[in-house]
Amino acid sequence: MSRIAACFARLRDANRGALITFLEAYDPDPATSLAILRGMPAAGADIIEVGMPFTDPMADGPTVQAAGQRALKAGATLAKTLAMVRDFRKHDATTPIVLMGYLNPIDSYGVAEFCRDAEVSGVDGLIIVDLPTEESDLILPHSTKHKLDFIRLIAPTTDEARLPVVLNGSSGFVYYVSITGITGTRVANADEFGRAVPLVRRHTDLPIAIGFGVRTPDQAANAVRAADAAVVGSALIDTMVKTLDENGRAGPETVSSVLALVRDLADGIRGARSAA
Repeated sequence: MSRIAACFARLRDANRGALITFLEAYDPDPATSLAILRGMPAAGADIIEVGMPFTDPMADGPTVQAAGQRALKAGATLAKTLAMVRDFRKHDATTPIVLMGYLNPIDSYGVAEFCRDAEVSGVDGLIIVDLPTEESDLILPHSTKHKLDFIRLIAPTTDEARLPVVLNGSSGFVYYVSITGITGTRVANADEFGRAVPLVRRHTDLPIAIGFGVRTPDQAANAVRAADAAVVGSALIDTMVKTLDENGRAGPETVSSVLALVRDLADGIRGARSAA
């Protein structure tokens, strides 16, 4: 059983949703980013998405775009992102790690080589935001060979006829994008995803995670009442940014502030279903 499948199975047995947290590799610097990554599981993160910095992140709003720019300025590359995951794995062999980003850096690295190196580094899954479903054969044979879950995005505009096409070859979990638009710019509507999730469930047995508009513990709780996981990214980055100095450097409260929000989100999720 993969780490992602084992995580969801354990949480299902406990009648609890998953908290999936996001950070951009190397933001604001390598040491701080790694410290946040290492601290997230103990703070309550069940699965962690690590952003692969890229110059043109078309699906991301200003918060994640700025994070990517800080990361690139700090020296981030795809190879260094994989090295960061390897460093994390020295101390944590159980928490699933998903790399999220765009096709261009992977294509430049070499798809086969990237998937091989991702497996060796301890990566569990991939979310490639701008890879069209019809071109998934660029990645899928290699990700399957190297036991990397291939996680698809479902949008509010994905109709029922399209769902089987998008979900074909999916594994790990399904990422439901709860808003039409870019990350961090709108708040998820619980009524809307409450109607959408049952539709997706008719076409897959995979766990469903809700993201792109979840910022607070209450919103995360609403997400796991309707689905299996809540994804939080921009709110964590915004919290980190408030601790940076005028030059964008980390301060003494940078790591602890981010992890405090992770704990609050985890507390909201843990009580969500029992309260319902």
